[in-house]
Amino acid sequence: MNSKASHPKPIDLDGKRLSLQAVLDIAARRRPVRLSRAALRKVQVSADFLARELQRGEPIYGVTTGFGSNADRLLEDSRRRQREDDRQLPIVAELQRNLIISHAVCVGDPLPLDLVRAMLAIRINTLLRGHSGVRVVTLERLCDLLRLDLIPVVPEKGSVGASGDLAPLSHLALAVIGEGEVFENGQRVPAAEALARAGLEPLTLSFKEGLALNNGTGQMLASAILAVGRLEHLAKLADINAALALEAFCGRSAAFDARVHQLRPHPGQIAAASNIRQLVAGSRLVDIPYHRVPRFHPWSPQSWTGDDSDPRTFDVRWDYVPKAERGARARHYQRHLPFRGGKKIQPQDAYSLRCVPQVHGAVKDTLERVREIAEIELNSVTDNPLIFPEAREGEDCVVSAGNFHGMPIALALTQLKCCIPVLASISERRLAKLVDPATNDGLPPFLIGNEDGTDSGHMIVQYTAAALVNELATKAHPATVYSIPTSANAEDHVSMGTTEARHVLEMLGDLEKVLGLELLVGTQALEFRLQILSASYTLATSLGVQALRSKLRNLSQVGREESATLAEDVKRLQADLKQLKDARPSAAITAVLKLVRERGIEFLAHDRLLTPDLEKAIALAESGEVVAVAEAAIGESLL
Repeated sequence: MNSKASHPKPIDLDGKRLSLQAVLDIAARRRPVRLSRAALRKVQVSADFLARELQRGEPIYGVTTGFGSNADRLLEDSRRRQREDDRQLPIVAELQRNLIISHAVCVGDPLPLDLVRAMLAIRINTLLRGHSGVRVVTLERLCDLLRLDLIPVVPEKGSVGASGDLAPLSHLALAVIGEGEVFENGQRVPAAEALARAGLEPLTLSFKEGLALNNGTGQMLASAILAVGRLEHLAKLADINAALALEAFCGRSAAFDARVHQLRPHPGQIAAASNIRQLVAGSRLVDIPYHRVPRFHPWSPQSWTGDDSDPRTFDVRWDYVPKAERGARARHYQRHLPFRGGKKIQPQDAYSLRCVPQVHGAVKDTLERVREIAEIELNSVTDNPLIFPEAREGEDCVVSAGNFHGMPIALALTQLKCCIPVLASISERRLAKLVDPATNDGLPPFLIGNEDGTDSGHMIVQYTAAALVNELATKAHPATVYSIPTSANAEDHVSMGTTEARHVLEMLGDLEKVLGLELLVGTQALEFRLQILSASYTLATSLGVQALRSKLRNLSQVGREESATLAEDVKRLQADLKQLKDARPSAAITAVLKLVRERGIEFLAHDRLLTPDLEKAIALAESGEVVAVAEAAIGESLL
């Protein structure tokens, strides 16, 4: 075993340089963390300073006063009334403990472990800035939870996004004081028991520590970072699906010309166009001459007489275009043979193909803006009040403000929320075009031969995609525009960013499903296209002119004087179709098709239960394998 792989290098936390990728590594791969010694010295300075301020007797919000609407309640030196359950904690410590246990009121299913790991890393990092008044031992205990993978149980619902994620961060802090539950080896157990097994004592919170632990944007920020990681991958997968569809349609590449996008130089648009160009580089299907692409025709026993190759479930047809019908397209037929097949004679494809750079690119640009916001938030201090030990004379040393308000992240999440149905919608439109004989440029209806009239093929797959897109559209309404005041109107405007965050993560699951369905249908369409083109090559090379002539329609419109021209045109078509020997997709799309088939999704020749295929395609969309094989084929990362 590789020792470096089994002992990955720790991620250094100092409050200033934590990256989104590092958070993802901590969350998903359990990369260990290490606390900066310089940052810990600042933390200790802040804690010592706060202790001195308390001795002066000055009122400090959340330390010697109550919280929220109780901020006007100044703590006394001793309790007015002793209670039977009194733990004899100092009154300032009781305030911090009670803050955590009273605010841990979330409901619903537990958050995923990777999300809670990210929350822990974010909380540790922000407290390391040394403006929160926590002790070094408290930060070390949070690190212990990550190191031992004792992940607090945090129910999913209960935050309004200001004062930050109070309720979920309180659940996060419960484990530090030996309360609540944690996941230990995948099992929910009392935190006190798990700490005892690890040889750790619950902490007694000091001064402002409860407020520092639960005041901040940890859940919504962690959700945003996980969402950015997933959506960056899915945006690449969407580009791959679009390139796959372009191959299956034998589409036109002009819309991806680099010169076009330099005239509207949005970075995401340029990147998406570049991705498509790389993904289809070397294709012999994209920009194929129109006359080489026949139209699907239902199979009959007479379809392939004399052909000893593998049995086919389809027939093919072209329409001959007599001179009298060429009209305004006469110049076109000077460059192309006078045969109409499946590919429409037009220089541009539908928007769902032609406008991929503009649509996918806009999502990439939005994603980049959200990444920038998350990176700022990740290395910010978001609790309250803030401690400034080195304040100059006349400046406040303890400042109450509003950095906990989640609106910067909330609005960023709202943008992501709108991006998700956009990617899903254009994906579903490509899928719908592929199964519709009116729009799929000569492929069979619902991508099935259906020679006996008993098969539905991929008809209902499009229904499922449509249902998912509709659901995503209904979820895209922003939560951020509905503030509901809390804390007796002391917190009279809140962000609802955590609701937005939860919606985004849920919606990403449905986007993965839509892209998985498009991958399933796209590979079926591509393989059918290859079979049809292969049959055309066989027709030209093995079956002779008469067999080819039998695949032509509209011959009744050819007069006697034009019959010699027709015969010559058929011979020209026969010679031209021999070029289909090299009809193949690009290396990248070939690799994607191979991966799909290797994962057990076989070509659909006749109806079968599609549930296993759907599950495998969705698993591929989730796994990242499709992006990995495409990038390996082109030799570099997609943008």
